[in-house]
Amino acid sequence: MEHHPSFQEARESVARFELLSLVAETEIQQEAVLKELQRAKVALHSAFTHSTPAEQDQLVQMQEHLQKMYQEEL
Repeated sequence: MEHHPSFQEARESVARFELLSLVAETEIQQEAVLKELQRAKVALHSAFTHSTPAEQDQLVQMQEHLQKMYQEEL
């Protein structure tokens, strides 16, 4: 199934956030994690309006996952 480019961008941004948050040790790395979190949130929001209902369900799950990971980072 072909996904809209913004949907794929959102998935990639969430994945980058996950990877960065796993390896971040320094303050600068933590700042990079927060910047990627903001990018991921924007990408998810942008993708939502251009997505199918099934993709929207996945985007909501990604948003919830992102929020959970962020809470664990605090």
